[in-house]
Amino acid sequence: MMLIPAHHFRDIERKPEYLQPEKCVPPPHPSPVGTMWFIRDGCGIACAVVTWFLVLYAEFVVLFVMLIPSRDYVYSIINGIMFNLLAFLALASHCRAMLTDPGAVPKGNATKEFIESLQLKPGQVVYKCPKCCSIKPDRAHHCSVCKRCIRKMDHHCPWVNNCVGENNQKYFVLFTMYIALISLHALIMVGFHFLHCFEEDWTNLLQAYGPIREETAEARISLHEKKQPLKVSSTECSSFSPPTTVILLILLCFEGLLFLIFTSVMFGTQVHSICTDETGIERLKRKHQPRERTGSWKSVKETFDGDLSLNWFNPFSGLRHPKPLSDGDWVRQVASLSDTENTETTEEQSEQRKDEDSVEVIDE
Repeated sequence: MMLIPAHHFRDIERKPEYLQPEKCVPPPHPSPVGTMWFIRDGCGIACAVVTWFLVLYAEFVVLFVMLIPSRDYVYSIINGIMFNLLAFLALASHCRAMLTDPGAVPKGNATKEFIESLQLKPGQVVYKCPKCCSIKPDRAHHCSVCKRCIRKMDHHCPWVNNCVGENNQKYFVLFTMYIALISLHALIMVGFHFLHCFEEDWTNLLQAYGPIREETAEARISLHEKKQPLKVSSTECSSFSPPTTVILLILLCFEGLLFLIFTSVMFGTQVHSICTDETGIERLKRKHQPRERTGSWKSVKETFDGDLSLNWFNPFSGLRHPKPLSDGDWVRQVASLSDTENTETTEEQSEQRKDEDSVEVIDE
């Protein structure tokens, strides 16, 4: 992960006029409910395409290099079903993580009418994002790639071309878990394949050049047989030539090992964030913005949409629309009104606040 400073700050005032609501104009054509979410970012789209290509490459090598040529049909069927099921769930989770709204705050809602409708009381404040002109709920952060404020934003992941936030964190966790599983499964199958083929090759070599064959070769082999090339490699090991097979398997080993390490680390950090109810950005700001946290099990149930069941591992569950924000979610309570007023007294303090509040996390 990498820290990237993004110079943005929050306008914190009680009265609507201090938020400059006249500059906030809602989008002329708001997107209808159910519209597919997709980020038009060239780097993210390229990373998503590479992800699919690598999974399909692993699928090709596992099926056409290792399983289909094998004479052990039970081994091929069991491992083929298992690998294809995990690959399907991984790609489905990737699509859900990429095409699900991560929890974007309505753009341009920091209008005078909306702020007045909140009926702020003494000691209450609202936070405005000057980039997307939105009122920011608690635990929302602005993403410079999505160009929106995202609720419970953990980080922006180019591999899924989307932010990981309140609504799609479950799918991102499933994506990392299934990619790690298919990577481990592919590595194990490659190991068995190498051992099996090398064993057969050494057996053929001993049969071809062993001492017993050398002593009886002249008596048992005709002149025509001597002229034929000696076949050492077993055709059951692969449908391709030995050099091609070795290259394909080595590339698969490298890919599987790399993604096993990467996705395992990402899976562990995401599970830790869910259990501690603390996103990646909040962990970086922990010293400056302490807050109360909910219980770990409650946070897990909220992320995976209910009590422990098979739906936790199903990327197609949780299709219902997320709970809309109420008026109370936009308003925050401060210790005293003077603390709020002091944050906007001078330009120097405003610039200092920019540096404190401008942190964003992305995957390398």
